[in-house]
Amino acid sequence: MRIKYNAPVTLTFTFISAAVLILSETLLKGLTDVWFTVPPKGSFSFSSAHSWITLFTHAMGHSDWSHLLSNFALILLIGPILEENYGSSPLLLMITLTALVTGVLNVLFFSTALRGASGVVFMMILLSSFTNFKEGEIPLTFILVLILYLGRELFNSFNTNNISEFAHIVGGFCGSIFGFLKPTKAPARNLSRSPGTIEP
Repeated sequence: MRIKYNAPVTLTFTFISAAVLILSETLLKGLTDVWFTVPPKGSFSFSSAHSWITLFTHAMGHSDWSHLLSNFALILLIGPILEENYGSSPLLLMITLTALVTGVLNVLFFSTALRGASGVVFMMILLSSFTNFKEGEIPLTFILVLILYLGRELFNSFNTNNISEFAHIVGGFCGSIFGFLKPTKAPARNLSRSPGTIEP
């Protein structure tokens, strides 16, 4: 019996995020603040490669271990299922697009910096509600998850706290769009053969 690296995108995302936090707290103080945080409105430099990079990398930056563990407890639970259903490359693309969308909206509309994978978490939560979804149908699980999770975030957005409800909401909508587009991976090729047949 051996340990299998069963969900490469999910696991790599987890390990990189943990490494960023470890380095930021030990050898490279301020690493998260500089390279893994999207700046607030008015602070983004269109001529700076650094600003553009943080639109993607902010999803791997976390304020502390509590922040990271709360996100990756769900990512490690849901991510492998989604990776099995959609494939590693499509899931990586969905994570990247979700990070980009939340990052761009933050620098356009919000006066606070943004970091963390919570937008990705909500993308995965909504996307997972599309399991066994067929074209022309709207899964009841999707409707219930939409009401429970995004409804709660809309309600919480009126409270003053350090949580970016907008990133949760945007991530949820990204997951909804991905779910309806359903970029599932191609089915495995059937290798069974009838006696006497030759396959290339």
